[in-house]
Amino acid sequence: MRVKFFSFFFICFNFIAFSQEVYVADLGNNSPIEGVQISTLSGDTLTTNAEGKINLSSLKAQDEIQFSHPNFQSLKTSYSGLVQSDFKIYLISRNIALDDVVVSGSRWRQASNKIPAKVTSISAKEVQLYMPQNAADLLETSGKVFVQKSQQGGGSPMIRGFAANRLLYSVDGVRMNTAIFRGGNIQNVINLDPFVMESTEVLFGANSVIYGSDAMGGVMSFQSLQPELFLSDEIKVKGNAVVRHSTANSEKTGHFNVRIGAKKWAFVSSFSRWEFDDLIQGRSGPKDYLKTQHVKRIDGADVVVEQDNPRKQVPSAYSQFNTLQKIRFKPNEKWDFQYAFHFSETSSFGRYDRHNRLRNGLPQYAQWDYGPQQWMMNHLSFSYKNEALFFDQMNFSLAQQSFEESRIIRLLNSNTQRQQVENLNTYALNIDFKKKLGTKNTLYYGTEWVTNLVDSKGELTDINSMETETGPARYPEATWQSVGIYAKNEYVFSNQLLLLAGLRYNHFSIDADFSNNLAFYPLPFDHAQVNDAALTASIGSVYTPSNDWVLKANFGTAFRSPNVDDLGKVFDSEPGAVTVPNPNLAAEYAYNIDVSLSKIIGKHLKVELDAYATLLNNAMVRRDFQLNGLDSISFEGTPSKVQAIQNASKAKIYGFQLGMELKVLKNLIFTSDLNYQIGREEMEDGSTSPSRHAPPFFGVNRLQYRKAKWTVELNTFFQGEMSFENLALEERLKDEIYAKDANGNNFSPAWYTLNLKSLYKFSSSYAVSFGVENITDQRYRPYSSGISGAGLNFVASVMINF
Repeated sequence: MRVKFFSFFFICFNFIAFSQEVYVADLGNNSPIEGVQISTLSGDTLTTNAEGKINLSSLKAQDEIQFSHPNFQSLKTSYSGLVQSDFKIYLISRNIALDDVVVSGSRWRQASNKIPAKVTSISAKEVQLYMPQNAADLLETSGKVFVQKSQQGGGSPMIRGFAANRLLYSVDGVRMNTAIFRGGNIQNVINLDPFVMESTEVLFGANSVIYGSDAMGGVMSFQSLQPELFLSDEIKVKGNAVVRHSTANSEKTGHFNVRIGAKKWAFVSSFSRWEFDDLIQGRSGPKDYLKTQHVKRIDGADVVVEQDNPRKQVPSAYSQFNTLQKIRFKPNEKWDFQYAFHFSETSSFGRYDRHNRLRNGLPQYAQWDYGPQQWMMNHLSFSYKNEALFFDQMNFSLAQQSFEESRIIRLLNSNTQRQQVENLNTYALNIDFKKKLGTKNTLYYGTEWVTNLVDSKGELTDINSMETETGPARYPEATWQSVGIYAKNEYVFSNQLLLLAGLRYNHFSIDADFSNNLAFYPLPFDHAQVNDAALTASIGSVYTPSNDWVLKANFGTAFRSPNVDDLGKVFDSEPGAVTVPNPNLAAEYAYNIDVSLSKIIGKHLKVELDAYATLLNNAMVRRDFQLNGLDSISFEGTPSKVQAIQNASKAKIYGFQLGMELKVLKNLIFTSDLNYQIGREEMEDGSTSPSRHAPPFFGVNRLQYRKAKWTVELNTFFQGEMSFENLALEERLKDEIYAKDANGNNFSPAWYTLNLKSLYKFSSSYAVSFGVENITDQRYRPYSSGISGAGLNFVASVMINF
């Protein structure tokens, strides 16, 4: 009887103790620490919330539990140690540390020091300080991603010489890339709301083993707000509200979210609204960027009017609305269910660079707008944890997305308006497994199925009579499908050496029907099919001989299957050229190697150097073509040479990323990120040209002061010059986006911006952010962009937490 009593007492004690929340705080000031990684030898990882708390009831009693954070010394303890400390952990601040944050971009929550590839992470705290206006600006704050813009309502990242459909976008583990992602610059990333991102991660280099097609230059992984569970059935409510105003575009922004949680159920509800006026550029810079006129419709006629303010970029105004709804149900420690609904809608907005294109000295277009852009996602996911024969944990994800995009175009003095509308429905199923094989070996494997249904329509409207008729569509009616299986193995040789290797097989297909365009274009075919497969692999290692330096090496192959945009679009690619369909396409492949070294020197300096090289083979590029034996046709009233996307090139990209962090004083830190890349593309005649998506030297320097409630930062973002000779051949004729050098040739001048950012937290409930951007009022335009950046800009925001 006595033995049974003590056994019952011991079981109850363990249950009660392990059901408690662990509180992690700074030993210096007892303030809670957000983002602390809690990891075990079994590979489980958890992260503390904004209150420094984490529910460890999902973890069994462990002999070793590690607490890690980039700004604090790591601490190891055991389950019994947690009990003895009353579930309170205090970490000691450290001067400089190697980056060991938890990332999710690999589809599993892992410490970045266990991933061979280069990873950078942007936290929610950084978003509070920098207050980016959209998700593209959010990526730019990293200092490692270059962003191109053709209009204010946009932003196209460039990573290591790749852009657009050679990069992969992921939100909560679901790929956003669609079958109409184009090779030119795209603006789809603005569908995402930076206010709801708990973390944003960029994985550099080839990542096709996990993500399949398109992950050639890198993966941008966005993790949105997670519903938060608590230990008791008592309902807890948390929320956040933000209002912001910027002067350069008369921004009016509002955001509100609320999080409701109990023991088994939790909810998130979020709403954001942005309104932007036409963007005003700076005073000092190239006169070529000034806009002296724009087109107005007056009394039924197109009139070219002079602008009162040539620094105002008309038309560039737009607005946007986003909402996020999530519900989570965790009935026990094995099962965790979640449903998420994302929705984003923009107003129509002018493609600013096309409004600057001239013909015979006058604007070529009276109207060139992207119509309202919509994105919706329904996402059902669950995880199941159990030490079964084939897995310890399974993650299931089923997502449906709807996209609507349109283009509204009318030539100057034309009464015919051409509108093209694309509607896509995409479906994705992912099942991922994790299995611990002994103490040193972990196997990750899974399967993915993706399908895209493309519906493309064209319409011609007489703007006087408002009569409409069917017009040319941008794409055929098409179905794009991809099925893949992968396996990745992590082997820990010792505390110093880790090896990671993976393999993926992928089958992809396209079924395209061109009958919707046969009445408008003399295509020699009405149907096209693609059926092909790709095999990709990766191998990498992480060597950590001591706590003050780490060496990573990674080799990976990646592929991009042809999509509907490659195979089937018709559009004016550049002045005097038109791109037509080509059904004879195959996948392109990238072979990437990168090596990175992170080293702490002394107690106050950390240096990171990443060097990489990529070979792109069988590249899909635009080349001269023939249509029914013709090398030139009339398109929108302009004689245009015929081109098509073809597997006709190779490209080499290589470069380096250099980062430095110096603790000048106790509360004063200087950081610098520098990026240099060179890309060369093989041309049709065997010569080489600079690659279009390899930007010039760029980076950011920051001097940040942090103490108690204050964070103040002075930073400068900059870009080197891209001369006419270093421009890609297809870029050299784009008069509407580049400045003129002394010889009258197009080029992208060097520029910099000086910016001041500050954040003051009155308490845990109230904070204000104030910034002055482009203090010297520079008139600048990032490389390959069609719109200039903001001039002198005052930004203010108020944040309320409850």
